[in-house]
Amino acid sequence: MEIKIQFVQVPKSEEVESFAIKKLIKLSEKYEWLIGANVFYKLEPDTKGKGKICEIRLSLPGPRVFAFSDEASFEAATDETLRDLDKQLQKRKKEMKPYL
Repeated sequence: MEIKIQFVQVPKSEEVESFAIKKLIKLSEKYEWLIGANVFYKLEPDTKGKGKICEIRLSLPGPRVFAFSDEASFEAATDETLRDLDKQLQKRKKEMKPYL
């Protein structure tokens, strides 16, 4: 799986980047048909949420899957986003039909 990580108007953090890569590799081992992931980290201090946003778009056969979360830290936002994506991928896996 190809992983692209972007920090939008936020200083790049090697810790956050390696954390996200480790989690996405674990997800790609569970769902081997994933093609790629685009991860975006944003900081929005004037929101009503916590302010640290993680958006992840997954490419896979069929329509793309997208999720985002707003938490107090980028690690917590990444975890929450990946939980949402895992739920969506489980549903997608149930809908997939094997070729006979």
